[in-house]
Order: sequence, then structure tokens, then C-alpha cells
Amino acid sequence: MIAVIATLRVQEGKGSELEAVFADLAAKVRANEPGNSLYQLTKSRTEANTYKVMELYRDVAAQDAHRSSDHFKAGGPLLGACLAGRPEIEYLDTVG
Repeated sequence: MIAVIATLRVQEGKGSELEAVFADLAAKVRANEPGNSLYQLTKSRTEANTYKVMELYRDVAAQDAHRSSDHFKAGGPLLGACLAGRPEIEYLDTVG
């Protein structure tokens, strides 16, 4: 499996908007992407205005399907409007 952790730094006052946009996107991911096992937004307890998205995909094809989906393409600009900079993306391979 492929894991992804995306760190999102959000503009002051835009956290609620980001959370709402992500909730809609996550519902669409869960309903339409059988190769996705986890798509979860989390909020840092120690860094203000910082969120992390945890994602888990069955394989590269599932990850590619996510990136090319209409709901991801539509949600990207809405999420981007809340951000204070580019997301930091880390790709990992599961073990065990």
C-alpha cells in the first residue's frame, strides 16, 4: 500500500472553510474510490493553522485514480484558496 501525508498550512481564519471543503471531498473519495482505504483530515495540536491529511491507497493505480478524479480536480482550487502556501507532500510505503 501507498501512504501519503500532506501538510497544509492554512491562512488565518480559513480553518473552518478548509474543514468544510475537505468534508465534502472526503465523502466523495469514500463513495467513489474503492482503492482508497483512508482519507482523513487532522489538525495539529502544536502548530497553529496546520492540518495534515492522511491517505492510504491500495496501489499506484488507486492513487492515480484519486488524482485524476473529477471530485479531486474540483476540490483542489477550493482547498487551495484556504492555504497559506504550497502543501508539503510525503509519500510512504506501508510495512508489514
